[in-house]
Parts: sequence; structure tokens; C-alpha cells
Amino acid sequence: MGSWAGAFGHTQFMPSTYARIAVDGDGDGRRDLVGSIPDALASTANYLKRSGWRSGQAWGHEVLLPEAFDSSVNGRQARRPLSQWLARGITRADGQPLGSSDAQAALLLPAGKDGPAFLVFRNYDAIFSYNAAESYALAISLLSDRLRGGTGLKAAWPTDDPGLSRAQRRELQQLLLDRGHDIGEVDGMIGAKSREAIATEQRRLGRDPDGRAGRSILEALKSAAVADDRP
Repeated sequence: MGSWAGAFGHTQFMPSTYARIAVDGDGDGRRDLVGSIPDALASTANYLKRSGWRSGQAWGHEVLLPEAFDSSVNGRQARRPLSQWLARGITRADGQPLGSSDAQAALLLPAGKDGPAFLVFRNYDAIFSYNAAESYALAISLLSDRLRGGTGLKAAWPTDDPGLSRAQRRELQQLLLDRGHDIGEVDGMIGAKSREAIATEQRRLGRDPDGRAGRSILEALKSAAVADDRP
């Protein structure tokens, strides 16, 4: 009926969210997220609408970056008008026009500059608000494209710098704290502050400052910690 954290129903609402946002989708006078799929889907749609979802607009696009692109400008909070991204040489991966409006967009590089890149808009934020994890929001967004007949990612996911387990992400965060970065709690969740700290350390090491939490930066900071401890 519910998860360890208290969420319940087909699309996992917290009780407080149910009280505020759930609706009766099948018209039986009850808001039943467990026994009624129409109620669950209508409630989820209501959640997205109240989070700023705009019908008929894209969540974002996979894009291509030009050579020598400054990847430090990535991140969900680093929004710029779409026209500025165009001026930086970014194009859609499928060859379609990106547009030149002043719609605010952010660049995401979940696997670093050598992996898939995305420009995301307001609808992406609505999905992100449902579960505040970039991997979740991207997975849902890309799945929605595939359900509409999309062909999937154009860029290959790089394998030369593997991602980290939850324990390794905690280890990386502790190393960042030890080096004086104010990233908050060591919780294994790589948020904006952790990515900013990673980018700072990447610059110090002469690497591309994409802020990605991968095996390479973890090993580099572990080696640096060992060197710092030597007499």
C-alpha cells in the first residue's frame, strides 16, 4: 500500500500531497490512488499542472555542443534565454531547429561533456518537482519521448568514467567537505552545491569543470587526501 517513506498509490503520493492535490478522476465521489487508476493518473496530472506544466510545450531536447564548449555553464539553476544558447553554438541533436525565443532553458550534462547533453525548459522542472533527482526527471522525460515514437538518445553514454554507488557518493561528499566546501549534509545525493564543489576541484586539477560525480574525480580526491596526510 505504501513505501518505507510513506508514499502510496500507483504514482506514489505522500499523504500531505494527497490531501492537497488528489482529485476524483472516475467520478465515484472518492479520491482513491490505490484502487483507481483514473484517480491516480488524474491526480498526477493535477500535480504537474500545479507545478507549472504547460501543455503543448516540450520538456527539453537532446542537443549537440560545439568544440571547446565551456561546460561549467551547465546545471538546472544556470538558466539562460534560448537565444543565448544558440549564440554559443548549441544545436538540436535531431537536426530540427531549436528556435530563437527568450524561453529560459538550462543545460544538463548528466555524464559530462562527452555524453548526452540536454537543454531543458519549464516542463522539465514540473517533472523534477515530482521527484527531485536529475536521473529520475531525465528518465521520465526520455521515456515520454519514446512513448510518442521517439528514437532515443543520439549520443552514446560514455563508459570511461563510471558513475558512483550511494556509498561512493557519500565518500566523495566527505572528501569535498574535508577540502572546505560547504555542500551541506553527507547524504549521497549529488545536488547543486556538490556539483559546484566538484567543478571547483576539477578546475584545480586542470580538468574540464563539468561538475560530474564520477569515479575519476573520486579517485583524484582520494589520492590528493593521501598526499595531504604525508609528513
